[in-house]
Amino acid sequence: MIIVADNLRITLPAIGRAVDQLDPGPIRQLVDACRDAGAQAIDINSGPLSRRPEEKMNFLVHTVQESADLPIVLDTANPRAMAAGLAACTQKSMINGVSLEPEKLKRILPLARQHDCDVIGYLLRPDGQVPVDASGRMEAAVALFNEMQTAGISPGKIIIDPVVAPLAWQDGNRQNMAVLEVIRTLPDLLGFPVRTIAGLSNLTTGAPDPDTRRRYQLAFLPMLAAAGASMILLNVMDMEIMREVESCRNIIDGGIFTWEPPYSPLHATGR
Repeated sequence: MIIVADNLRITLPAIGRAVDQLDPGPIRQLVDACRDAGAQAIDINSGPLSRRPEEKMNFLVHTVQESADLPIVLDTANPRAMAAGLAACTQKSMINGVSLEPEKLKRILPLARQHDCDVIGYLLRPDGQVPVDASGRMEAAVALFNEMQTAGISPGKIIIDPVVAPLAWQDGNRQNMAVLEVIRTLPDLLGFPVRTIAGLSNLTTGAPDPDTRRRYQLAFLPMLAAAGASMILLNVMDMEIMREVESCRNIIDGGIFTWEPPYSPLHATGR
């Protein structure tokens, strides 16, 4: 269960200013903190980058790579920024992401093939809407897998995101039970050990306060781990969440159990 930090967001005022001013300091500080907290990959959520997209994404990738020797997940809606980011990556990179939306298929899949990188596929309908149940998501998974194969993307490069739904949605709880079913079922459905990723923070979009947000994320994280999620996108700066990650790993690891989890940055820093 690989932990991807979702903390590097251009919507954060300090990060937004740093990107506009091409100031690496705040970004390095955040990436250092994510690495020390136990992140195994860094998601660069740059948004659309409507102005100077290539320059800003190039700056972001170089700054992150200078700070941490970790895989980078490029998360942008701007194809020009995505292309620039992939060109700048010297470490393992992942595209976040593609879906059955025609424009995404047209613009993103060729980049994934050109750079031979991993690509995250969202289980959305061609109109960009989230299927409401497990069967709808699995239909989307089969269709998206076929599109990726046609585009020359090898199965080993594919990561499926079944789309964790905000609990605040009218049927959010039922949709998230469907997410768990999809994660469990996809390897049999597609006929190979497909990797999956889940955005834990999406679960509590609109939560009234931090305590409520943490409580529900702490409840859902073990469910994702038990279902077999390969990667979790989450706030690595929340130490309670990261301790829960350790406990989940210690249970599902399959090795000899010990009450003390293996070495982690949490123990090294005394937090």
